[in-house]
Amino acid sequence: MHLIHRFLIIALSMTLLSCSLREIDSSNDFAGNGRDTQVRRQSELYRPSPPWPTWSQPSADLLQGLKLQQSFLSRPSVEDHYVLGNLEVTRQQLQLSAERLSQWLQNPQQAPGLNLYQLQGDDKRGNVQFTGYYVPVMKVRHTADDIYKYPLYRKPTEAEFKRPLPDRQAIDFEGALDGLGLEIAYSASLIDNFFLQVQGSGVVEFEDGSRRLLSWGGGNGHAYKSLGKILIKNGEIAKERISSRTIKDWLLANPGRQRQVLSQNPSYPFFSEGQDSPVGAANVALTAGHSIAVDPAVIPLGSVLLGLIPILDSHGDLIRHEYRFLLAQDKGAAINGAGHIDMYFGIGEEAYQQANALKHYGKVWLLLPGETPLDVAP
Repeated sequence: MHLIHRFLIIALSMTLLSCSLREIDSSNDFAGNGRDTQVRRQSELYRPSPPWPTWSQPSADLLQGLKLQQSFLSRPSVEDHYVLGNLEVTRQQLQLSAERLSQWLQNPQQAPGLNLYQLQGDDKRGNVQFTGYYVPVMKVRHTADDIYKYPLYRKPTEAEFKRPLPDRQAIDFEGALDGLGLEIAYSASLIDNFFLQVQGSGVVEFEDGSRRLLSWGGGNGHAYKSLGKILIKNGEIAKERISSRTIKDWLLANPGRQRQVLSQNPSYPFFSEGQDSPVGAANVALTAGHSIAVDPAVIPLGSVLLGLIPILDSHGDLIRHEYRFLLAQDKGAAINGAGHIDMYFGIGEEAYQQANALKHYGKVWLLLPGETPLDVAP
């Protein structure tokens, strides 16, 4: 018995040691994920980094996105001061960063007047996972029928529904919001509704051919839980195969288990109408390939950043990394902490293909104004 007990203690100790040494979630630990494991760990959320990489001619879209970033930062509702771990940042610094980056991109012979601060990442080695999102186009109806019977809701007011708001199971499977007049449209698939909610916005096409943009309209206040991680943990999908496509295929292939699995994510996003183009939480038009969703507790909305972005081939395999400037203009329930950024790819099928494949690691630097380059040891 003593030998058995000792063996169990050793086995448990090895398991705990393995968990303590694991720097990222096991669902993201796959071959070719782009993570750099050779760099030293950084103890602080942001680390001053060496000078700038070389840069090519900026796109007109990026310059327009920077104008929108400056417009957002000029609003009175934007906070004036942020504490980001070891950094304290002001709105004025974020404004100056956007202004100086725009000027430098149009006249790169000048010094940018900006310094780089590398984000720690969940593994504290500067590795940040990039995922992608897009705006889908989904067919809907104005009124429910036998096929188009799954409602897309706007968020109820306090007068319409007293808080707390119900969870996903109560809304989707128990009719908790029925009869309140909150329906914007009806789709033919509860699964399509779910993935529209995951994206946060989308274009709906009615039976008369008219289209309307639905934007994120708030949540129900319940914590987000990843269906991908749930399906990996349950052994339903291998971690190297996980994507929105494989999750959707699994749900369609297992109709009898849809309620049980979907209800494990109690978070329920609502939609709003009226925008002409996709917007994020900053309420400015998103720029494909540059706008990102972030955790505002780590990266304030309105920040400009430099990313070392994973670039994939047509099969979804990582082939290289490239530098790109990024605009923090959105947030999402699934984006928490310093280890995850969601990149916006645009509208439609091509954007979907790009967004669906991305789950790889790169690096991210916050840009802040500085009159002289940082003197940083390698």
